[in-house]
Amino acid sequence: MSNPLDADVGTERFSDYEAELKLVQADLAQKLDQIPELSGEPRKAAISAAERALEEADELLGQMRLEKANIPTPHRTKINTRFRNHESDVDTSKRRLRSLSDDRAALFGSRYTDDPSGASGAGGGPNSDRHLEQRQQLLAGTDRLDRSTQRLKASQALANETESIGASTLADLHVQRQTIQHTHDRLLESEGYVDRSVKTLRGMARRMATNRIITISIITILVLLIIAVIFSKFR
Repeated sequence: MSNPLDADVGTERFSDYEAELKLVQADLAQKLDQIPELSGEPRKAAISAAERALEEADELLGQMRLEKANIPTPHRTKINTRFRNHESDVDTSKRRLRSLSDDRAALFGSRYTDDPSGASGAGGGPNSDRHLEQRQQLLAGTDRLDRSTQRLKASQALANETESIGASTLADLHVQRQTIQHTHDRLLESEGYVDRSVKTLRGMARRMATNRIITISIITILVLLIIAVIFSKFR
């Protein structure tokens, strides 16, 4: 199913993969919303299902990445923006699933404890609070690292896009330069033809003037001869 707002030629397959990805993301979001309400084996099963949905989303992103490389440059900027938005959404889902997977107390039930002495929950005392705080700090650091990685990926994608646009622009300029050079050569050639034509016309004009003078001279001589003959007869 293609995006009805996307009428650009060459983007149909990208839009088809995009529509599939949206369905997978909706299903994934539903699974992620269910995980916090589960524990033990049901939670493990829900996490596994979410992981499979993420794998499918990654595969669709890979197909979209291949398709957008074949899209004409004038339409690629908008497509790249849409792709980066989907990629960011999938990465956000990955971080959320990772955070839910790291919640071992919910994953393993009441058997899990952060306290090596065997205490759990509110009865764990200061050690439990300290371990929980350390774990939260670790998760926060991991989340910051993930966000930094995504920003680096986005910057790299933008740099690649800019490089691609620059290369395409240089290629267009090279073609335009060749066209201008060819036109210039044709103009020089035409100018040479015009110069030769002007010289030919000037030569023809000179010959016509010479022929006219000769014709006038011959007519004048004939008239004078006729006058001389007539004069000699009546003399």
